[in-house]
Amino acid sequence: MNQKKTIFYIITLVCLQLLAAGQDIHFSQFFETPFLRNPALAGIFTGDVRIQSVYRNQWNSVTTGYQTASLNGEYKKPIGHGDDFVTMGMQLFYDKAGTVSFTNTQILPALNYHKSLSTEKNTYLSLGFMGGWVQHRIDISKITTNSQYEGMGIGENITDPSYSYIDGSVGISINSGLNNNPDNNYYLGAAFHHFNRPRNSFYRNKNIELNPKWVFSGGLKLGVNDYSFVTLQADYSRQGSFAETLFGAMYSFKFGDYPDKPDYVIHFGTYVRWNDALIPVIKLDYSPYSVSFSYDANISKLKPSSYGRGGFEIAISWVTKLPDRSNPYFKPRF
Repeated sequence: MNQKKTIFYIITLVCLQLLAAGQDIHFSQFFETPFLRNPALAGIFTGDVRIQSVYRNQWNSVTTGYQTASLNGEYKKPIGHGDDFVTMGMQLFYDKAGTVSFTNTQILPALNYHKSLSTEKNTYLSLGFMGGWVQHRIDISKITTNSQYEGMGIGENITDPSYSYIDGSVGISINSGLNNNPDNNYYLGAAFHHFNRPRNSFYRNKNIELNPKWVFSGGLKLGVNDYSFVTLQADYSRQGSFAETLFGAMYSFKFGDYPDKPDYVIHFGTYVRWNDALIPVIKLDYSPYSVSFSYDANISKLKPSSYGRGGFEIAISWVTKLPDRSNPYFKPRF
């Protein structure tokens, strides 16, 4: 068996294992996909409306490329006469993986309520819910098994190349400012995904369910001086027997005459997916737009087969403030 076939079989086995165990697909720029981390992180940004999109391309060098895309939108609205807010949002997700074109399509509306905990500073406790429609699909014509070489067809009892289900997630988070400095903020959150344990099988096997997943998140932003700040963020997730830890930091520089309203901001940093990849990141904020680039440098046991190549990601976001909001300071932000 040549090296290329060896690589193909290794990756195929890994993907089948993740599918059977119900392991979710992830982004390296996890900080650009708040709904996929925790629905209670929706709306925690400086502004009133945000649209974000992330695209990931992975493993083109060793097999049929994996393509993953996320699109989410958030709208914050004040509630009552106090400082409470609600965030309404939508998460769209599409993933196409491997030779058999395994696709995962998700349409997930979300709602997050932010309860103000202080009249003196920006402190909020948030409770979020997300749920909607998910579909999985494969191209049976591209499946190759040992049975086909014996003239017996693919030998798999798959009568329908697609199935769908309703999925649900819930989360809680707290975020607050520090020392009345808009560059000093933190957030902490915990989420429970797939709490309804949807069935996850092309064979219509009632005993195969999507494993629930816990995600614990945290972030800290600290001003260094008037024109720079540092941001630290981390996620820890556990789903069945699988666990993943992502963490890292970015250093940011403001450019312009007024540091509270800079012309643009440049961020440089590195993140780590523990025992898997180093992820350098560069990001540019040019209000109301942001664009960021990252690349996974593989450091896992697959490094010899993948030649250290991982996944490329690009994220684009648009954030704006609405002019009719009477209290721009007291609202969820990070």
